[in-house]
Amino acid sequence: MKTTHKELTRGVMSCFVLAALICLLTFAAMKLGSISVTYGELFRGLFVEYDIRVATIYDLRFPRIIVALLGGAALSCSGLLFQAVLKNPLADPGIIGISGGASLVTGIVSALFPTLYFSLPLFAFFGGVGAFAIIYSLSWKGGLDPVRIILVGIAVGAVFTGLGEVLDAVSNRTGVSMSVSGLTQLVWGDVSVLAVYTAVGLVLSLVLAPVCNLMALEDETVRGLGLNIDLLRLIVSLAAVLLVSGVTAVVGVVGFLALIVPHMARRVVGSEHRILVPFCILLGGFILLLADTVGRLIAAPYEISAAVVMSVVGGPFFIILLRKGGKHLGLR
Repeated sequence: MKTTHKELTRGVMSCFVLAALICLLTFAAMKLGSISVTYGELFRGLFVEYDIRVATIYDLRFPRIIVALLGGAALSCSGLLFQAVLKNPLADPGIIGISGGASLVTGIVSALFPTLYFSLPLFAFFGGVGAFAIIYSLSWKGGLDPVRIILVGIAVGAVFTGLGEVLDAVSNRTGVSMSVSGLTQLVWGDVSVLAVYTAVGLVLSLVLAPVCNLMALEDETVRGLGLNIDLLRLIVSLAAVLLVSGVTAVVGVVGFLALIVPHMARRVVGSEHRILVPFCILLGGFILLLADTVGRLIAAPYEISAAVVMSVVGGPFFIILLRKGGKHLGLR
């Protein structure tokens, strides 16, 4: 896919504008909340002299801000990769059951082996890969039909969710929690864990952007170029699983973000994945941080989780996309 100078310029400018908005939102998220300080006090408390209020903000707000940015970037890229692999605008790691498999394994390991906390994203990755293998094997019928994958994924995901709720109920009766806390109660250790896995996945996404462009072509055309289309699909899918698994292990399941962000990005910068991937990284981080900030403030002093905010806002927003963005969704 050839990118014109105009498309490249629009994509770069869009990324710069979005990066600036992320900076503004980050500064607002640092300051807003039950503990309020001026930006001057925040700067002095961070770099000049100790301030207990700034120290509290540093320990409580900074980790969740960074995790929101990293998690949003990872989820949106995961959705983009799955949509490219499956050639299906409704492909989403939550819908096709990948998030459910990763969440189930994460809950089991965290309940039975709490000392393996820093390895949870790795186990979540294995859970995601297992779910991926189950869904693809059950969907295979002389080939992989995108609609069949979605339907099988919904069924398998429902099974994983049910098993997770059963095990969570059992673990609560024994005093062992299997649930992931979301973006609340995060510490700097969570940032370190998520950063490692997310960095690997995002770098892979950037490297695989040209491959995603090839996925839009017919399989015969790709094979005619001397490439193994099945191997490429597997590599891209594993990168997508890695991205969503790391976030699921630390934050839990966040719906709609991986589904709607790629569509929003296409409406702004087009369908060239070398531009789409970095734009999705920025847009996903911005949206999840915005959802978390709104959730902290809208019912203060109580908090509404970012996952709930995304569900409430994401559903109607996606319906609007369905009605107005047909060509980007593969609809007439």
